Amino acid sequence: MYRKFSILGLGLVMVGSAALAQPAGKKTAPAKKNAVPILAASPPPVAEVVDPILLTVGGDPVTKGEFESIYRKNNPKDAPNDRKALEEYLELFINFKLKVKAAKVVGNDTTKAFINELKGYRRQLAQPYLSDKDVNEKLIEEAYERMKKDVRASHILIKLGNDPTPKDTLAAYNKAISIRNRVMKGENFADLARQNSDDPSGQQNGGDLGYFTSMMMVYPFENAAYNTSVGQVTMPVKTRFGYHILKVTDMRDAQGQVKAAHIMVKIPDGAPDSVVASAKKKIEELLTKARNGEDFGVLAQNFSDDRTSGKSGGQLPWFGTGKMVPEFEKAAFDLNENNQISEPVRSPYGWHIIKRLDRKGIQTFEEVKAELKQKITKDSRSQVSRNAVIDRVKKENNFSEDAKALDELISKIDTSYINGKWSTDAVKALNKGLFTIGNETYTQADLAKFLGDNQTKQPKESTVEGLIRKAYDGYKVDKIINYEDARLEQKYPDFRLLMNEYRDGILLFEITDENVWSKAIRDSAGLKNYHQQNLSKYMWGERTEAVIYKAKDAKIASKARKMVAKRAKKGYSNADITKEINASSLLNLQIEEGVFSKGDNELIDAQPWKAGVTENKVNADGSVIFIEFVKVMEPMPKSLAEARGLITADYQTYLEQEWIKELRAKYKVDVNKEVFNTIK
Repeated sequence: MYRKFSILGLGLVMVGSAALAQPAGKKTAPAKKNAVPILAASPPPVAEVVDPILLTVGGDPVTKGEFESIYRKNNPKDAPNDRKALEEYLELFINFKLKVKAAKVVGNDTTKAFINELKGYRRQLAQPYLSDKDVNEKLIEEAYERMKKDVRASHILIKLGNDPTPKDTLAAYNKAISIRNRVMKGENFADLARQNSDDPSGQQNGGDLGYFTSMMMVYPFENAAYNTSVGQVTMPVKTRFGYHILKVTDMRDAQGQVKAAHIMVKIPDGAPDSVVASAKKKIEELLTKARNGEDFGVLAQNFSDDRTSGKSGGQLPWFGTGKMVPEFEKAAFDLNENNQISEPVRSPYGWHIIKRLDRKGIQTFEEVKAELKQKITKDSRSQVSRNAVIDRVKKENNFSEDAKALDELISKIDTSYINGKWSTDAVKALNKGLFTIGNETYTQADLAKFLGDNQTKQPKESTVEGLIRKAYDGYKVDKIINYEDARLEQKYPDFRLLMNEYRDGILLFEITDENVWSKAIRDSAGLKNYHQQNLSKYMWGERTEAVIYKAKDAKIASKARKMVAKRAKKGYSNADITKEINASSLLNLQIEEGVFSKGDNELIDAQPWKAGVTENKVNADGSVIFIEFVKVMEPMPKSLAEARGLITADYQTYLEQEWIKELRAKYKVDVNKEVFNTIK
């Protein structure tokens, strides 16, 4: 996983789950590997133009184009042409470049870790430039259209080895044709699958694969399935597994999405059987109540351990296949009608009962486009786009190859290659060109060295010719792609600027972590001193220590009030009260205790804050709530432990401001005002 950088001058904004989970205002050092760069579509190459120097920072030049590129990314295109805002942004940009300068001075750009990380980013950022945008768009649209249908098909597989020769391939194809002819003459497809298919499952299912949809099968297989009418049999289809004969047996509308509500009884990790059994008993009680007509949403609000969904009556967002844990997902989709409630379902989180609220078809194209784009990059259909690029690069750079030179090399390699013990000495006299791309020629000797360096022992059934031709095809493709890859910076100015941005972003992260984020965490004495000097910034408002009692009915509430009244005398704890009252049912009494500020809890906020026990509040479902206010606490400074996150964030801001002062004093900054004034 990778970081995504957004250069805002004040520092580095990290995008990803770890960063988003931090409390507001907190700037502790973000996780380094929690986000993947967003890959933009590659633009056409642009003719090189002179890019004037806008400023120098400690002697390092920065071009107008680099500044404009970053400025435009962080300011909307329709923003007003405000010179003051542009000047302010320039100051932030200078701060950013000063930090990068500091990182270079200490050698952070020469470390192995930096070099490897930048290489990783470059591989990611180069991908759109090494794929065909138009082809990708068509693949995305095609995948979406196919998502609308599920296909059921059977197949017979004639397997091909990993390195088949042309002779092996022809034999497999002819066998597949022979079997297909038998199908077309009326023989039973399932019987032929059991007798001939190299798919082991064919013995049990007669080749029946069940229902599948877009992105679930390798692309050539999917193409054949979606392009064949129900009841028809395909010609042999080649995939990496071999040749397939498909018979399409059904096609139906896709499953779509479901909206559900749930009630969860949590089971802690590693809980003993007694806790699991108790949780199941509780969920079964709740199921009985729900099926007897009690409001599911109210039950979720009162009893679900998923507090987030519980606040909204247990409702969850719409979800489809793969969005929930399998047990939960299956139970939800198995519900046939709206308002139907499932039997108790066990998941890794605990026990659930699920109520189906609604169901709908697949999402819109715009809703799933980004997800499909990511999936296609990892799917076999990505080769379609890659092949388009390879063809373009070959054409642009006058690619040519000599098939006879390859045949000659193959004829000189013996079976020791299959055993991984082949020596290149046998072909050291060969040095003819195999293929040429641009101004680079790759020879028999180049391929021989590659073969020798990468040989491993192969299965006994392998053939030298099959292995070498397969290795050559991969070698040739890699060299063509590498040829294009090596020229991306000079061919695409936008790519060059993007690489500069990421290079600086990595340096910025490391140096800021050292001087601000981690320093604030390590410097316990400095943090403590900063807190003491700024106590008035970190104050608690008025708070109360209170206990909320939620009883099933008035009788249970009365018993609970009596025990609360006698607690001091009898030494009851809340755990003792819960244990006694819930002996007959775990739903009798729920207790929530803690220290509350204004806005933390609506029930607490609705009562006068004074020590004592409130009157009963009877809800529409007959349940009863009363609150014990233990004590009210006056405003007071928060301790360092209580406000560490906020104090640390403020201390980091202070450290950064002091650091920037030092950098501005240390490194000279010169701005070319004439160039700056041309920026609009």
